[in-house]
Amino acid sequence: MNPKKANLLVFASGESDPEKGGSGFLKLVEASRDGILEAEIVAVVSNHEYGGVRTKADKNNIRFIHMPAPYRAEDYQRIFQETGAEYAALSGWIKLVRGLPPEKTFNIHPGDLPRFGGHNMWGHRVHEAVEQALKRGEITASAVCMHFVIEPKSKEDYDKGPVFFRKPVPLLAGDDSETIAKKVNKVEHQWQALITNLVVTGQINWDGVNLESLVVPPDYAHLALTE
Repeated sequence: MNPKKANLLVFASGESDPEKGGSGFLKLVEASRDGILEAEIVAVVSNHEYGGVRTKADKNNIRFIHMPAPYRAEDYQRIFQETGAEYAALSGWIKLVRGLPPEKTFNIHPGDLPRFGGHNMWGHRVHEAVEQALKRGEITASAVCMHFVIEPKSKEDYDKGPVFFRKPVPLLAGDDSETIAKKVNKVEHQWQALITNLVVTGQINWDGVNLESLVVPPDYAHLALTE
């Protein structure tokens, strides 16, 4: 008998344009149907009521939930509970998360942590900061990171949850924020579902309190890339 798939709730801001955004969410949907991701996507949440995430959700018969401001802990908790979610994946979600279990909530970040993380470091802002560091000769690569989410008590606590995946993204001299974004996005699409699967199947885990409790498979970094 096949084991029960984990129930996965996705948070994805996307864009307000119904034809744009939500590509990471779509990759997770495709992976769940192809067997790469052993999870049932129970719903997707966006702060844009009629944006690209909703368009993709409707086309794929995934429940869509609009979450407007003020993004309170009780709203996150209500959605998590009413959807029957066991895990929450932040895939391009640009709002502060409160009230979700830190051992079950994880994020994909489009830059190397901790240097290109923290308060106000999300989306294209990360790529712009990477571009400037590249111009100064301080770096030769960006990165895609995935980490568990700890509710921040201050601005200094953003993106402080334990990082369980880091994939360098080599850059070339002259790359600007646009080309960096495209390179990073490609790597996100290659790896997000594969690593998400390791989380929802319990192969990557932590106790939600102690950073040193993080467990990762000893050989997971050799996973083959998918185009």
